[in-house]
Formats: sequence, C-alpha cells, structure tokens
Amino acid sequence: MYEQVSHSLLNEILDELKSRFQRDDLRHFYTRLGANFYAIHSLFSVLYGDRADFKKQMRNLVAVMANQYLQRSEELEETDKQREKDHNWFLSQEWVGMALYADAFADDLKGVTEKLPYLQELGVNMVHVMPILRCPHGASDGGYAVSDFRKVDTRVGTLDDVRTLSSHMHKRDMLLALDVVVNHTSDEHEWAHRARQGDKEYQDYFYIFDNREVPDMFEQTMPEIFPETAPGNFTWDEVMNKWVMTVFNNYQWDLNYSNPAVFIEMIDIILFWANQGADIVRLDAVAFLWKKIGTNSQNLREAHLILQLLKDCCQVTAPGVLFIAEAIVAPVEITKYFGEDAVIAKECELAYNATFMALLWDAVATRNALLLKQGIKSLPNKLDRASWLNYVRCHDDIGLGFDDYDIEQAGYDPKAHRRFLVDYYTGIYDDSPARGLPFGVNEKTGDARISGALASLVGLEAALEHGDGEATDIAIQQILLQHSMIMSYGGIPLLYYGDEIGTLNDCTYLEDESKASDSRWAHRPKIDWQKAEQRFNHGTPEQRIFDGIKHMISVRQAIPAFADFNNRELLDIENPHLFAFLRTNLEIPSEVVLVVANFDSEPQYLDLKELGNRGAFEYGQIRDLHSGEVPSMFKDQLVVPPFHFYWLCD
Repeated sequence: MYEQVSHSLLNEILDELKSRFQRDDLRHFYTRLGANFYAIHSLFSVLYGDRADFKKQMRNLVAVMANQYLQRSEELEETDKQREKDHNWFLSQEWVGMALYADAFADDLKGVTEKLPYLQELGVNMVHVMPILRCPHGASDGGYAVSDFRKVDTRVGTLDDVRTLSSHMHKRDMLLALDVVVNHTSDEHEWAHRARQGDKEYQDYFYIFDNREVPDMFEQTMPEIFPETAPGNFTWDEVMNKWVMTVFNNYQWDLNYSNPAVFIEMIDIILFWANQGADIVRLDAVAFLWKKIGTNSQNLREAHLILQLLKDCCQVTAPGVLFIAEAIVAPVEITKYFGEDAVIAKECELAYNATFMALLWDAVATRNALLLKQGIKSLPNKLDRASWLNYVRCHDDIGLGFDDYDIEQAGYDPKAHRRFLVDYYTGIYDDSPARGLPFGVNEKTGDARISGALASLVGLEAALEHGDGEATDIAIQQILLQHSMIMSYGGIPLLYYGDEIGTLNDCTYLEDESKASDSRWAHRPKIDWQKAEQRFNHGTPEQRIFDGIKHMISVRQAIPAFADFNNRELLDIENPHLFAFLRTNLEIPSEVVLVVANFDSEPQYLDLKELGNRGAFEYGQIRDLHSGEVPSMFKDQLVVPPFHFYWLCD
C-alpha cells in the first residue's frame, strides 16, 4: 500500500542501505521490504510512534533485517522462493512431527543427526528439537531460561552441529523446528548482568522497579503461573536493590517490549536461527509479551501487534520460515494467535491445539465424547492458511482449561469434574489404572494440572507391573486411539519422543535436587535404545505401538482429505461414546472420509442415517482406509469395537 509518510521514510532507508551494502542481488529483499513496509511502519508506529527516536529505531530495525538477509545461504534463499510459490505447502497431510530433547533422545545434536533414519523409519519428517540455547546449570526451566540467545548449550553441542543437523534433514526433505524464548531471559544473561551493574540502557530491557508500589498494582490482577514453586510475579534482586518482574520463575526476567530495542534484538535473534537452517521457529510464551496494570497481562492487543510485526519482518528476510505460537490459553483466545486476517496467518502459521489435547484426555477418563464434542463446537475456526499442531503429550503438563460453560453443557459441575480428572490421572480415583502426578497445585484454589508419560497415564505401566495382558491390550489400544485422532483431525500431528515405543514415567528426576520439585521431569525421560530395539520383536508393546503408529502415519500421508484446508465437519451424533467427523478432499469433493472413534470399553454403534446426505456411506459400500477391512454392519448401523477407530471411505 502506498502512503506518503511511510514511503518517504522507506526511500531514506533504501538510500542508506544501497550505500552500506554493496550487493547486486538484493532484488528479492527490496521487493519484499517494499511490499511489507507500510504494515511494518504502521505496527511500529502503534507500538513506538510516540518516541523521539522513532525514525532511528526504524532504521535500526531495517538494518537488522537487511544484514540477516545478507547472511542467508543460497540454499535457504532458494527454499524461500519455492515456498513463496507454493504458499500452502505446510498444510499438506504429508507432514508429521516429533518433539524431542537432543540430550534425552540421542545424547546430543550429533546423536540426533545419527538417529534421523529411525525417525524416517517411523514416518516423521518434521522434528522439533526442544531448547538447545545456552542456559545455566540447575535454574534452567528445562532450557527455557536462556543465558545466551546465539550460543548452543555445550551439553548438546555446537552451532556447527545445528548446521549439520539442518543440512542432513533438508537432504532428507525433513523440517527442523527450534525454540526462541521471546518472553524472558535467564537472570544470568548478559543483559541482566549489565542491568545489575547499573546500566540504565539494559535495565530498560526488563521491568525493574525501586519499590513495591507498581509491582503491587500489577499483582492485584496478574495470576500466579507456578504458585507452588514461584509465588508472585516479582523478585527482589539484592545486587540492584530493585524488584524485577519474573512471571514464570524468580530466575527468569521478563523482557520489556515497550522498549523497541528489545523488539529489534529479538527479531535479530529469530532471523539468526532462521539462517542456521530452522524451517520453523517456536516462539515461547507469546501470550505474555505485553504487560499492563489492571489486566492479567496475557493475550493483550499489543502482544498480538508484536507477533504481527515479527511475522512481517521475517517475511522480508526469510519468508519460508514458519512461526509456532506457544500459547496455552483459553479456547476463545488461542485462534487469535494465527492473526485475525480473513485468510492468511498474519501472526503465527502454527499453534498448539492444547484444547483438543485436553479434551482427548477427558474422553479417555470419562469413556465418552460429551465434553470433547462440546469443546470442539466452541473452538473458533482457524484461518484458511494456518494450521494446528495436534498432540497427545508434550514436554509440559496437561492443563484442564476447558471453558466452564462447555463443562456444564456436557452435564458436569466444572469444579467437581476437574477434580475428578486430576484424581483419575493421579491414580486416586477407584479403578483408575493411571500413574500420573499432580503439577502446579494451587492450595488457594484447589486447581492442579497433570504430569506423566502417555503410557503411564493410560495404564500401560500398571498393566506391565501386574503382568495383566488384557489391561496391556487396552492401554495400547488407547495409545493408538489417541494418535488416530491427532493424525486425522486436521493439522500437523506432533508426536512426543518415547511415546512411539510406550516409554513409561521416569522417576529418577527425584534424585536431582534441581528437578525434584517439578513433576514434569517424569515425562522427560532419557530414551532407552535397548527398549527401542524391542520394536523388532513381534508381540512386544514396543513393536505393537511403534508399528501401529508407523502404519497410521503411512496411511495418513496417502489421504488428501487429511490436508488442512478447513475441510472438517464435526458430526452431532446421538451416541455419547462416539466422536465422529468428516474430512473432504477439496480438489475432489466426492472423496470424503468418515472418522469415527469409540472411547468406551464396550462396542458401540453409529447409525449411518444420522449422516444424512453427507457422503455415500451405505451398507456394503464402506471400507476402513487404515486396516483395509470392511467394518461390521447391521443394516445401517456401523459397529465400532471398544477403544477403536475407523477412517472410512465409500
């Protein structure tokens, strides 16, 4: 868009760039900068336009973008161009991801490179290597307390190891996702050290106060994230004799994005990792980027403007790179992190579908799909050119942030139902086979979240301990059932390392003083590669789970209807134990897949007449794409075995 004020400034900046950077092949950069500059200028003006140094900061921002463009390799530039031409590339059903810790999965980054054939054997072609940036020993929050944004933690490798991993992955047509923690730093970061030394420039990088007056005003409306281990949102720093905002942990200092220098530093860091070969950058804790007195300082408008500005800047320098929004927030808020454009994701192309994850765990515990169906109905539609990351487990806890209205509509009391779920998954509830652990218990409210490995939460740990073959079968069926949902729902399924071989809780974390108070370490295990070898032994849990997921991935990747083009229709069926939806191939609308899941321990049936005219699912004409079999039918009633799923076509 042409606008005189921004256009005049752009001309000034371009003259400076041309005199500074003596390269003849900047055409693509200039074209993208011109196309995006009005939006960048407008957003920067809203956030920082009242500052006397506004133009200087704008020049600094564009200089960072240009400098990182000059550092971008020819191979990565070519990838950018290809993805610009095929702008829906990431919506394909062919992508299947896995999240893993480099040290826990394979000792280090070199080990991850060596294990790429294992991931390809499974069918995984997108790998999220969780935090690898330098962080302190002990007070690291699992790698999310960063002490240097441009250096790799020596415990997992070097920057060269990242480049080698990226190169090997790209040769195998695999995507690499890396973390950038955008909300906070470690208190051992250089910026924090310089703030402690009294450097006012770097004190302005954080929220730092002389007394409790302002912090107390914030505390009136800001919730506690970790009430057990980090009560309150401010920490007294004895070196500065000042209060510092520390929303997550007392050693994690929140960055002050009302300072444009912070924004420019962080976009420089994001582009730096894009240039190391990251196809996807996971932006951690994006809901907290802007703080305002009188609010809960989450999901604020300015946080979204910051993300839009980050995306516009990245589109100029590295347009082939995707953003993941790590925003574990209320269902009505989460889709906003795609952006509120009509079609295109103007903030982050990808977001974690935490609501779907939590609803699946509810269905497993209740053995019905009442809340699952109600919760999905209430989840706003995503943008056309954005996609979910659907997962069963991750490195974090299972939160129970369902909307109270949805819980009530499903027939439950909200407080009592959440208490039931915590009791069920921590094994307190009678007849529960789960071996989960409570996390984030708030003694004031009684709220809690759940830790634990997938296999332990569904009862495999207890079944193996007791030598119970039937219980083992049920646990494996539930592991596969949940994975069938994330494979078929719409989006990129994201597996969690170890789940593919039924890894159980690892309680050795209790022996480490720095981890013992955080039950999430129970599901951050070191992979036992001897156990993984059991995938070749027929009949073992490892073989049944690994081959089950492997086959599921293979089938998913061959079903065009599973591409993510808002081509899912939730079915409102009478049977409360069944969850069902339709997926349609938009290129060939007659190709429709009926997905049905039974969360109950008894066989259930779906009356195909309930589908109306949606598809031609008639007696004798349907086939399960997953198994290749014709399912059992009685007249127009489809029989779904216990803990079973179908991907049906006519």
